[in-house]
Amino acid sequence: MNEIYSIVLLTLKICIISTIISGIFAIFLAFYLGLNENKFIKILKILINAFTSLPPVIAGVFVYILFSKNGIFGKLSWLYTQKVIIIAQILIVTPIICANIYPAVEEIRNSFVETCLGLGISKFKMYRQLLKESTYSLSSALITGFGRAISEVGAVMIVGGNIRYKTRVLTSAIVLENNKGNYSMSIKLGIILMLISFGISIFAMIFSRRNDDKNKKRTS
Repeated sequence: MNEIYSIVLLTLKICIISTIISGIFAIFLAFYLGLNENKFIKILKILINAFTSLPPVIAGVFVYILFSKNGIFGKLSWLYTQKVIIIAQILIVTPIICANIYPAVEEIRNSFVETCLGLGISKFKMYRQLLKESTYSLSSALITGFGRAISEVGAVMIVGGNIRYKTRVLTSAIVLENNKGNYSMSIKLGIILMLISFGISIFAMIFSRRNDDKNKKRTS
């Protein structure tokens, strides 16, 4: 049981950290994409949307090459550590979060910016208010990103090495136990992963309903 607890805690730790960092990058990028309109922005949107379907294995190989001994960041010796798993997940999750946010920003861009300019609101206050107005989209995108991170296996195994008590997460542990023929253990880990995933979905539904109730109160 101690090993299971270790795997679960390590999984949550890595996924939460990678989701938070990805969320920060994605929010700034999404606001930039959503509030501006030119040829460069259009190209960026195409790239972001393309990267949402990036095969995780490709992302894992790319990060592996960068952090291998002969890679650009080889001197850091981060390969087969939690740090490089987080980096791989950031590469995978950031486009997904961004792609879920910028369309929502686009929808309210014109009316929102005009209102702020008419009221003489500073850019800082405008962005702060925009964050409040986009709370549901932001939260939904972050939950989606976390769900993607926790279900990742290909990139995690390539860059993490599935090392016991160090880089072994739920998905990689399930693959290992299944290959060993230890089906009871793989089923236990699978159930835990499903419970976490269901928990995320339930949380998202509750949050969505509360957000809808708030919007109804505002309009009524």
